[in-house]
Amino acid sequence: MARPFLSPPRPVLARPVTLRNSEQADRHAGVPVTTLDLLSNRAVAPLLAARVISSAGVGFGQVAFVWGMRANGYSAGAISLVAACKAVPALLILAGGVLGDRFRRHHVLAAAELGATVTWLAIGACLLDGRAPAALLCVLALFSGTAYFIFMPTVRAIVADLLPGEQRHAANALVGQTEAVGALVGLAAAGVVVSELGAPSAAFLKAVMCAVSAVLLLRLSVPRHRTRPPGPISDLAASWRLFAAHPWLWAITLQFTSAVIATATLAEIIGPLFMSEHGRTATTWGVIGACEAFGALAGAVLAVRWTPRHPALVAVVLLLLAAAPLPVIGAAGPSVLIAAGMFASGVAKAVCLVLWITRLQKTIPVETLAGVNSWSILPAYALAPVGLLLVGPLTEVKGPGNAALVVTLSVLVSTMAALALLLLGARASRRRKEGTAELLTAS
Repeated sequence: MARPFLSPPRPVLARPVTLRNSEQADRHAGVPVTTLDLLSNRAVAPLLAARVISSAGVGFGQVAFVWGMRANGYSAGAISLVAACKAVPALLILAGGVLGDRFRRHHVLAAAELGATVTWLAIGACLLDGRAPAALLCVLALFSGTAYFIFMPTVRAIVADLLPGEQRHAANALVGQTEAVGALVGLAAAGVVVSELGAPSAAFLKAVMCAVSAVLLLRLSVPRHRTRPPGPISDLAASWRLFAAHPWLWAITLQFTSAVIATATLAEIIGPLFMSEHGRTATTWGVIGACEAFGALAGAVLAVRWTPRHPALVAVVLLLLAAAPLPVIGAAGPSVLIAAGMFASGVAKAVCLVLWITRLQKTIPVETLAGVNSWSILPAYALAPVGLLLVGPLTEVKGPGNAALVVTLSVLVSTMAALALLLLGARASRRRKEGTAELLTAS
C-alpha cells in the first residue's frame, strides 16, 4: 500500500496501456492520467486492489504477532528474537531482485503471497495453542520474512511494466495511496480483532488476505524482459554497477536504513511494550498505527502534485521524521502526541517513497529495476535484525522510553551522514562536468 488527489484538467487514457504494445505506449506516453483513469485501467487495477488487501494484512500480522506473544507470556527478549528472525532473510532481497528481473514480476509476487499464506496459517495455529516454543515461532518468522523479502524489490518495479514513463509518477503515488488505505484499515481493525477475538484470529485473517492478493496479482499481464538472460551472478553485478554509479542512491539508502530500523524497533518492540507498560491497550496501539497509515495517505496525495527541484535532498530530510514518535515515547508523552508523530512519519515516508521510486524508474533501465532496487534496500533490512536484537535487551533493562531516545539519536546521526554524501556527490558531479567542458573547449 485509492486516495483522491487533484488531477490535471482533461485526462485522457482510452484503454489499458502495457509495455508489450510499444505503439500504444508511445501514443499515450505524454498524456496525464487521473485516479479514475488508473482505477478503471485493467492493466493496473488488479495491482491496486492487491496492494490494498495485502497492506491491510500487514497491519493484522504486525499486531497479531507482538500482542499474541505478549498474551502467551513471552518476554521482551523472546519477542525481539522472533522479530529479528523475521528480518534475518534480508539477504534474499538480492534474490528477489534477480527473480523480479528474470521472470514475470506478477508471478514472483503471487508466489511470495502464497508462501505467506501458508506461513501465517501456521503462526495462527501456534498462537491459538499458546504453548508453542519460541524456536518454532522463530522458524515461522524466518519463513514470513523470506516471503516478504522476495516480494519487496519486485513490487516497486512492476509499475514500470504496466505504464509508460510519463504516467508512472501518478501510478506510483496511487499505489502508495492504496497501500496507505490498506494499512489504515488493517491496523485499526487489527487492534479491535486482537482485543475482541484474540491474536490467532488476526493471524488467520492475515493469511486469507495474502491468498486474495495472490489471486489478484495473477490477473496482471506483465512481460518477461529477457528471454535468454545471463546468469544470476551477472545480473547482480550489472545491477550493482548501476547502483554504485549514482551517489544520490547511496545517500537515500543510508537514510532509508536508519528509517527502517527506527520503524521496525518502534512497531515490533518499543511501541507495544511502552503501551503495555503504561496500561494502554492493543486497540489504542492499533489506532496509533493507523495514524501513520493516514499520514501515508496524505503524503501520497501531496507527492502526486509536488515535484521538488532536488528530490534526493528532500527525501533524505523528510526521512528524519520517520523517528518522530520516538522522542514522544522517550518523554512518556500521551497517546495523542504519539499518534501525531506517527502521522508526521507516515507523510514523510510516503512522499519520500514516491520521489525515490519515480526517480529510480526514470534513471534505471526497466529490465534491471528490481535488481537495483534490491541493492538500495538491502542494507536497511539486513541491519534491521541487528537493531531489533540490540533494542530488545535495551528495552528490557532500561525501559522502552530510553530505548526510544537511543534510536532517535541514531536517526539524527544518519541524517547528517546522508547529507554529507549528497554534498560530496554533487561536488564530484560538478567537477566531472567542468572537466568535460574543459576537454571540449580544448578540442
